[in-house]
Amino acid sequence: MAKKFDFNQGLIDLEKIVKTMESGDLSLEDSLDYFSKGVTLTKQCQSALNEAEQKIFMLTEQDSYTNEKPLKDL
Repeated sequence: MAKKFDFNQGLIDLEKIVKTMESGDLSLEDSLDYFSKGVTLTKQCQSALNEAEQKIFMLTEQDSYTNEKPLKDL
């Protein structure tokens, strides 16, 4: 079974990649490698966010939290 993507670790890894690339000390080949890793992590983070958004939508749809009600009706 594939290991579940850790969103928080993905963000930490992305920050490290950005800092390393911003240093300007990388060769072109290394820069391309870091860029590729960054793109992959960005896609994984976006996918995790989309999944979370879908779960929230499903939960709120089922419980009717999306419909505003006056406090007196609660």
